[in-house]
Amino acid sequence: MATSQARRSLRRAEEAAEHPAHEAREKAEAGSGWYAWLARSGLIAKGVSFGIVGALAIGVAAGRGGKTTSRQGALQTLAQHGWGKVLLVLLAIGFAGYAIWRFVQAFAEREQDAGEKGALKKWGKRAGYIGRGAIYAGLTFTTVKLLAGSGAQQSQNEEAQKTTAIVLDWPAGRWIVAIAGLGVIGAGLWNLYRGIAKKFEDKWRTGEMSNTERKWGGRAGVAGHLARAVVFSLIGIFVTKAAIDFDPKDAIGLDGALQKLADASYGPYLLGLTAAGMVCYGAYCLVDARYRDVSTNGGGSHDSGSKARRPARSLG
Repeated sequence: MATSQARRSLRRAEEAAEHPAHEAREKAEAGSGWYAWLARSGLIAKGVSFGIVGALAIGVAAGRGGKTTSRQGALQTLAQHGWGKVLLVLLAIGFAGYAIWRFVQAFAEREQDAGEKGALKKWGKRAGYIGRGAIYAGLTFTTVKLLAGSGAQQSQNEEAQKTTAIVLDWPAGRWIVAIAGLGVIGAGLWNLYRGIAKKFEDKWRTGEMSNTERKWGGRAGVAGHLARAVVFSLIGIFVTKAAIDFDPKDAIGLDGALQKLADASYGPYLLGLTAAGMVCYGAYCLVDARYRDVSTNGGGSHDSGSKARRPARSLG
């Protein structure tokens, strides 16, 4: 009798534990409810943060003073203003939402293809989702620290050089840094391809968009992805150079990449164009937040005039 009751209790406990996981997977596959709210609020915060970086860099290119900065630096700039702290609170909520969205995506991802190839693809996508989630968890932490008045944060350049120095001291550290640099270059090339081919539109519910929204959203997406291609490629090149030269001071972050453009021949023009592209990327993220199909269970582009939602694969 006691054994039977214990089994029933154990079964109920297992069912109670499985229910949240089952609900999370259902919401992710449908792209609805709290899952959709996390995704869309996160994309808005992502767009605003990139837009601020671009706007600050445009000021540098135009000779209005200041300095190029990363998203962490842009958040620090906001913290210096009373109204900026209100925006920081909203950004912290959005960054946290983005991070949780990506972590749930990693959990909910299913194999699209059978066999070993399908398993490798699934785990590769999961690793990408977890990586993106970790980046935005870090941004959330940085934003909360700034709100708590913890003082100045390291620039992304300083963080990149410090991390590179640590890794270079590891066994095979030079190879690890070189592989990381090549990976970032690969991310730059992926953004280049994604922008030129307009692959980002595959995720939009285009049947719900007006012609004007799709035209200008697409243009902002192209310009934004090209700017990211430039920035990622520069970061990757200099991280790889740090491995080749065994000098961590060669490594740069987003702020360093923008400064490299500013210091080049025709620097203000190059920086201005790239910064304008970053602002465009911010605008694209806002369009993405409105029209992206955030469901996880596959599908394609929504080119019909119907407003019925069909799932589109969410990768980026």
